[in-house]
This record gives sequence, structure tokens and C-alpha cells, in this order.
Amino acid sequence: MAVNYGAKRIVVGAHYGLRDWLSQRVTAALMALFTLLVLGQVIFTSGPIGYDKWAGIFAAQWMKVLTFVVIVALLYHVWVGMRDIWMDYIKPVWLRLSLEIGTIVWLVGCAGWSIQVLWRI
Repeated sequence: MAVNYGAKRIVVGAHYGLRDWLSQRVTAALMALFTLLVLGQVIFTSGPIGYDKWAGIFAAQWMKVLTFVVIVALLYHVWVGMRDIWMDYIKPVWLRLSLEIGTIVWLVGCAGWSIQVLWRI
């Protein structure tokens, strides 16, 4: 239930708090676990690490899907952080909205590019 403390009170994103905090921690933990998995694969790979070894790590379908899930988590992590920065520091609504739209376009483009790169291996 919203409480109105006056006509000039504007609440922008105040209801995001716990959900955003939790999503930042969950996505960060997922990215950390994925990093440990890839690092473990690199460490336990014999011989010099070149393109063939890297392509071998990401060649399996399950690894491509897991990598894309982590990329989506990364993109959501970035979105939450950037949205909070825009809401906290950019006061003109038109500029904040423009920056948020630009951020969304950039992140969707990065997701498309990551799909292209992953499934080209």
C-alpha cells in the first residue's frame, strides 16, 4: 500500500530493494561457480592451451547452454546495476529513460552476439 506524503514525493524503484540485492548475489554466485568450473577445466587440461583446447572446452552442447545461462545472468546483473546507477544519479527523466533504453539495446545486442559466438564453435 502506497503512502502519499505530498504531491512532490516521487518514488522511483524503492520497491526493488531486496529483489535486486538478492538477484545481484545469486547471479554473482553463478558467475563465480562457472569461473571455477572453466578454471578447473583449464588447469586439468594437459598440454599447451590454444584455440583447440578452448574450443574443446566449449564444444559440448551442455557447456554451450551453461555458458549462455551464465551470460544471461551476467547481462541481468549488469542491467540491475546500471538501472540503479541511472535511477540514483540521472535526474532528468528523458535522459534517464534514454540511457536505460540504450543500456537495454546494448545488452540485447551482447546477448545476440554471444549466441552467435557460442554456437559457431
